[in-house]
Amino acid sequence: MKLKIDTKEKFTVLTPEELLISANMTEEIKNIGAYASAAIPHLVINMKLVTEIDNEAAEQLAQLQQQFYEKDCSLVICELQPAVEAIFERLELIEVMNTTPTESEAWDIVQMEEIERELLKDFDEEEN
Repeated sequence: MKLKIDTKEKFTVLTPEELLISANMTEEIKNIGAYASAAIPHLVINMKLVTEIDNEAAEQLAQLQQQFYEKDCSLVICELQPAVEAIFERLELIEVMNTTPTESEAWDIVQMEEIERELLKDFDEEEN
């Protein structure tokens, strides 16, 4: 899968440069999980160019997002095209995924989640 990678101060933006994310790309999607261990572990996936996604690939993206949250990292998917969003909805994945209409809003979510994690960490330390 061809990806445009844009590294920011607090997160990385991945933009798939494919119209179709097919089932045979699920292994490549799994490999994106390595970003959760990177120096900048938060990720925004901008889907603005993707017009189709296979069910297996959609399910793998949802699992990837859960993996990021389990590692206290953010993963936000933005700019879903209507046909792709419809597949996530049909598979009942949209409710468990963090999606935004724009990349700017995705940046905001990553930053808010980082603040939330810091506050919760401070709160937990005060309780102990």
